[in-house]
Amino acid sequence: MRTRAPGGALPRTPDPFPILFRDSRFVVIDKPAGLAVHPGPGGGPSVEDAFPLLSRRRDGPWLAHRLDRDTSGCLLIALRKQALLAAQQCFATGAAAKTYWAVVHGHPAATQGTVDLALARRTDPGGWRMVAAADGQPARTGWRVLASDGQESWLELRLLTGRTHQARVHCASLGCPILGDPVYGRPDGHRLHLMSRRLALPLSPPVIAEAPPPAHIRATLARHGWTMPE
Repeated sequence: MRTRAPGGALPRTPDPFPILFRDSRFVVIDKPAGLAVHPGPGGGPSVEDAFPLLSRRRDGPWLAHRLDRDTSGCLLIALRKQALLAAQQCFATGAAAKTYWAVVHGHPAATQGTVDLALARRTDPGGWRMVAAADGQPARTGWRVLASDGQESWLELRLLTGRTHQARVHCASLGCPILGDPVYGRPDGHRLHLMSRRLALPLSPPVIAEAPPPAHIRATLARHGWTMPE
């Protein structure tokens, strides 16, 4: 596995990120937490900076979906336009299986369930955030508790839709905000404990990738019995 450069900068290696899946159509990278997927208004490094290292084609690559800056894990990049359209269709129809891991404060009232809570973007003088709203876009997240000590819980999340900040808002709606989420939870001294664990698209051939937890999440999961596979 390739090492990552300090401070979010792109490492000087043939593959700028750990590669979880690669064929002629797609690359799935393990996106580091803290790195934006595309350049923002303030500039700074992004996943798109590495595109020339992932493909020499003149018409691509393209991001097939997005991850928040502070969310790590599986990020799908299309190397061909037809592959991009096929992937976008999978995401739009819900055929893409997106599994996330989160460590949250507290314990949900049950051991598993589904959050069905429409979300809309709201802006105020302090900035923007996603909120539950009847006029929002439909958003559904399946969840189950993998481990808990009562003070914090390790959840598996199945994102059945793909709204901005969906996992973060839906965890907070359970009364269990994600560790390290100052927007929908509270400042707690942690980095965001949310990762895209597994991604599967039912294409021919299928695209299947699984990301290991980054160091800051791995240390927390170890307290709940998780061990790194050999």
